[in-house]
Amino acid sequence: MTFHVRLVSPPDQTESLVGLLTADSGVANLVVLPGMARRPDGDAVQFDVQSQSANSVFRRLEAFGLDGGGAVGIRQVDATLGAETARTPEHFLVQRDVAPVWEIVEAKIRADAVYAPSFYILLIIAGLIGAVGILTNSQILVVGAMVVGPEYNAIMGVALGLDKWSKRPVMRGTLALLAGFSTAIVITLLFGLVIRWSGRTPKLYVAGVRPVSDLINNPNLFSLVVAVLAGIVGVVSLTEARAGALIGVFISVTTIPAAADFGLSLAYSSWSQAWGSASQLVLNVTVLMVVGALVLRLQRMIWRRREGP
Repeated sequence: MTFHVRLVSPPDQTESLVGLLTADSGVANLVVLPGMARRPDGDAVQFDVQSQSANSVFRRLEAFGLDGGGAVGIRQVDATLGAETARTPEHFLVQRDVAPVWEIVEAKIRADAVYAPSFYILLIIAGLIGAVGILTNSQILVVGAMVVGPEYNAIMGVALGLDKWSKRPVMRGTLALLAGFSTAIVITLLFGLVIRWSGRTPKLYVAGVRPVSDLINNPNLFSLVVAVLAGIVGVVSLTEARAGALIGVFISVTTIPAAADFGLSLAYSSWSQAWGSASQLVLNVTVLMVVGALVLRLQRMIWRRREGP
């Protein structure tokens, strides 16, 4: 994998910057355009860097400092033509992993941890879809609610804040999750009251045949195991750039459904089920945050040791 980097260098620092970059064998296609950059003014510098060298190059850039320079832009190159730049793997089936590019991982987490109105709207919609799935004992609808739910972005934002010992993202993410889930629960509660008042509650749900609900509102050892494994899978997939829709579904297994079941249980005065759903929600969100932070820190330690000084 190759990354294309562009930045603006103050003219009096360009020579030193070029020397820093050319000293790394992973840097290629270095281009310097003196005086061509605007806002800020300076020399435009572009280069490609292989993923194996990306962390060391970015650390040196950060330590170097660019007085008055703009932000460093990084773009992943999907494919390159011509001579092969990456080393051929030594093994056919199992190849050596490449360290995550931590600047990119952190930038993606921060970019996704944005709590716009759509974040709360999606949580509400996911809660309503989950509520319909619980009422009708439809696992497909519950899975649909998991897909819609955006809470994993906030969970990872908090996990990164815990890992970096940064109070602001932890507070912002926690408050966003609290407000979002609270709103979704209230709307689901009102929805449940309307369905109960209208007499349209499915007969099986009224009779207490609630297999989907019973699976959600009974936190136990297995719930904890799933939450821990989900946290590990989510973080590793994110750092290895393999996160996709299925990861979001897996992470959301006991968050959105638990919030929806909590609101419905309150609407139908099922107090023990409500308590179980609330416990499930708090347990899993907390575990996902803590495990996310721990796995991020553990991965940094492992890769720092493998890469050496």
